[in-house]
Amino acid sequence: MPTTRPPVTQAMIDLYDRFTHDGIDRRDLMSGLARLAGGSATAAMVLPLIAASPAAAAIVAADDKRVIAETVKWLGGTLHHLSGYLVRPAVNDKLSLGGVVLIHENRGLNEHTRDVARRLALEGFVVLAPDFLSPDGGTPADEDRARDMIGKLGRDATVADGVASLEYLATAKGTNARVGAVGFCWGGGLVNAVACAAGPRLRAGVAYYGPQPPAALVTAIKARMLLHYAGLDDRIGAGIAAYEAELKAAHVKYDAFVYPGVNHAFNNDASAERYNKAAADLAWSRTVAMLHATIG
Repeated sequence: MPTTRPPVTQAMIDLYDRFTHDGIDRRDLMSGLARLAGGSATAAMVLPLIAASPAAAAIVAADDKRVIAETVKWLGGTLHHLSGYLVRPAVNDKLSLGGVVLIHENRGLNEHTRDVARRLALEGFVVLAPDFLSPDGGTPADEDRARDMIGKLGRDATVADGVASLEYLATAKGTNARVGAVGFCWGGGLVNAVACAAGPRLRAGVAYYGPQPPAALVTAIKARMLLHYAGLDDRIGAGIAAYEAELKAAHVKYDAFVYPGVNHAFNNDASAERYNKAAADLAWSRTVAMLHATIG
């Protein structure tokens, strides 16, 4: 007989977010899920429904003939080399297009992020997805290890790598020198931080449920900003009002949207329980429209 799908509660999702962002270990995660789910066996069934699946099918396959993709290397912000995934639409391979630096979640540069890069390329952009773990040997297959490695990255060096990635993409073949950045979760926070550091080199910043930057740095933002937040994400949501006030005081052009009733990582369609198609589609359409309006 088929196994009954166990119910997933908000408390379970909140616990998983504490695991991915607040440093509780896997043992505490599983004991907490077992308590909430009524047993360890049910907890083991719940976890794959909340976590992003590395085996989830790509929306745009890696060998899709509509895109041209390659692995590239460039000099990072502190004189080490970075590696990343560069992808462009095949039909426009002789045109100059806007460039987008796509910044991964705290799982590193995985197949889901590469898939999102290909989706953005099909919207008419040259997309660079850096691996911010390049200096440490690259993103490992083990997501727990990747999160641990990202947690140990130096913030200043990582922001410098983000700015260096913008500069590399601005001069890459096929770009029009106008560059934006899109990031998710940890990457959304890095988009906010890079916007503070990059000045006019960044034309557009799109942060999906990303931590807000220090208030003192917001006055340096020159990019147009688009901020997507999840209504059920109290952790990130707590900083929205202050960030908006700082952006207004600094006369930064921005739009901020809170999508009601959805969770952190609502855009990640590799996570069955947290993905929300309606919110993800609306946020995506707003993202694409803003990027076309600012970088071409």
